[in-house]
Amino acid sequence: MVTGSIVLAWFFFFLKADEDGFLFLDHVNLVFHEAGHVIFGLLGSTLELYGGTMGQLAMPAIVWMAVWRQRDTVACAIAGVWFFENFVNIARYVADAREQVLPLAGGGAHDWAEILARWGLLMSDQLIAQRVALVGWVGMVASWGWLGWHWWSRSRSDDTSVS
Repeated sequence: MVTGSIVLAWFFFFLKADEDGFLFLDHVNLVFHEAGHVIFGLLGSTLELYGGTMGQLAMPAIVWMAVWRQRDTVACAIAGVWFFENFVNIARYVADAREQVLPLAGGGAHDWAEILARWGLLMSDQLIAQRVALVGWVGMVASWGWLGWHWWSRSRSDDTSVS
């Protein structure tokens, strides 16, 4: 558990220090984003639009559920951080809704420009992006904190059982 916590601390440092905002993990997330458009697109054009974001959130959630069933604490924390890291990436995309300067992997329309325009919130893209990023950071820190709490409570129970 200590090693997992150290790895997560390194990841947070790397994420915060990253200048272009696109990590190695985001290449993986991009695959799930694009696959989400295709998979959810089978259910209609509205779900195709939302499917990219849903796809990139679904995969870490599925992994989290799988490792939760195996009672793997470190893997759960890592999957939780992966899930919430996506919010930081999504926030970057939301913040680009009006300017649309980010390169689009799938070509075509900008998902979040279309979504926010449909909701009448395009002018609030920056505020929404800040809130989405905040959810991401709070979730990542909470996942890391949960791992630390679990490690601490386990070490305390081990100490009391030895006495």
